[in-house]
Amino acid sequence: MGFDLGSLLSQFVGGGNAANAQDQFHQVAQSASPDLLSQGLSAMFHSDQTPPFGQMAGQLFGQANPSQQAGMLNQLLNGMGPSVLASLLAGSGGGALSGILGQLTQRGTAPAAITPDQASQLTPEQVQVIASHAEQHSPGIIDKMSGFYAEHPGLIKTLGGAALTIALAKMAESHQG
Repeated sequence: MGFDLGSLLSQFVGGGNAANAQDQFHQVAQSASPDLLSQGLSAMFHSDQTPPFGQMAGQLFGQANPSQQAGMLNQLLNGMGPSVLASLLAGSGGGALSGILGQLTQRGTAPAAITPDQASQLTPEQVQVIASHAEQHSPGIIDKMSGFYAEHPGLIKTLGGAALTIALAKMAESHQG
């Protein structure tokens, strides 16, 4: 195949080309180590050139299948303690989110696992609220979620060229170093 990860990533040092970012991200994601991919995604989520983390997490949730949705929610909620879950429940406003959070706070612990069926009951907007809350109250949640998304790079491609260019630039920087 002759694919050279370093050569492809070198195109993104100092900015890159957003027009080709989706195709190039796909190539890089197939060859890069999970750690390198996770570093790039973390930089993308932290960047002031991309939407807030919660908004991107909600968007990714909306593009995911129920199994991936459950994995996202488990990552987000397992990083929160009972008091943080209770504060999220207090502001949830009812519906499926309240039901799931209510079950979790009654147990006093984060869930063993939210099922795909439970996850599919939530909207991207509700997940945006959960992700924003997690970001405020759980240090390191973006890095943890970046690791999850590194395992599902097909979802990341839905964020668009500008976000992918930031991720690729960070991976290029890390790959050179």
